[in-house]
Parts: sequence; C-alpha cells; structure tokens
Amino acid sequence: MPAGKPRLNMFNSVSLDGYFTDSHNDMSWAHAGGDSDEFQEFVAGNASGAATLVFGRVTYEMMAGFWPTPMAAKQMPEVAAGMNKAPKYVFSRNLKKADWVNTTVLNGDPVSEIAKLKRGGALTILGSGSIVKQLAAAGLIDDYQLMVCPVILGSGRTLFDGIPGRPTLKLANSRTFNNGKVFLHYTA
Repeated sequence: MPAGKPRLNMFNSVSLDGYFTDSHNDMSWAHAGGDSDEFQEFVAGNASGAATLVFGRVTYEMMAGFWPTPMAAKQMPEVAAGMNKAPKYVFSRNLKKADWVNTTVLNGDPVSEIAKLKRGGALTILGSGSIVKQLAAAGLIDDYQLMVCPVILGSGRTLFDGIPGRPTLKLANSRTFNNGKVFLHYTA
C-alpha cells in the first residue's frame, strides 16, 4: 500500500449469517453487547480517526437522529464528539440540505463522486449498504471492516449480493471481544 495514498474504508456490522439488516431493515441487533468496556474502548478509538464520513440517506438519518443528542453525549461522549465534529457526506436524491453539523449533501452518482472525494483524503463509509455495494463493484473500497455479531437473523440484506467477479481480500487484522463480537479488517 503506497504511503500517503487516501483510502476508502467501509465499516459495517453483520450477523453470523452475513446480513447487515434484518428482513425489516432493522439493525438494532448490532447494538447488543455494546455495554462492554472493552468494546466501548474500541469504538471510541475508531471514532477518533481523521476520516471524512460517508452515508447513504437512510444511515444518515439514523445517525443524525442520535449522535447530536444529549443522550449520545452522555452514553458515549468520545464517540459522539468524534461523530459530530467529523466532516460528513450524505448521498441522497431527496435531501436538499442536511441539519447535522459539518454535513454536505451529494446528489450525484456515488461512484464518480467518491472517486473525486477520495483524492482529497481518507473516507469511511458507515452502514449504507447500497452505497457500499456500488463502490465495491467499482473497486473503490480499499479497506473492509466488519464487526461480526453473534446473532443469526435467517434473512435480511447482504452487503455484497450481486457484486461482479470474486474480489480477493487479505486479512489485515482481527480482534475478538468478550461480548462475542469479532472485528475483521480486510484490504483489497
């Protein structure tokens, strides 16, 4: 990996059977075990990164509905501070403006927009399965970070359904948590 080259990272929680949302688009199952001190320390460390955050509209609305609140500041002060101060982009055909501080709405094609934005520095996509799928298919994602949660959903939405070819990834690191979650970091 060339030094200084801006990277596009994606981070998502997935069930043991590979779904990032259940069949009702619910992701609340991913928060189980979040009260573990060890896990909270890891999450806070991730939130302190310098990457610009990228969301699709649905994920953006979920994040914007929580991180700027007093509840978020009380429950996870380091993470809330990092999420609120980070520059953010949201892809949407419907939103005209964003209410969450430091957020820019993008209405263009995610592949061409991200290819341009990636030249300016590190980007991290949180959630946003349809955006992840498009960017993975275009070969723009450099780092795949998955938090595997110890739950079997039986059905739902996968991140990579329909991705052409068989992209081969290399395991960069992994970590097991006492709450049963497993973090996997792969590079393209």
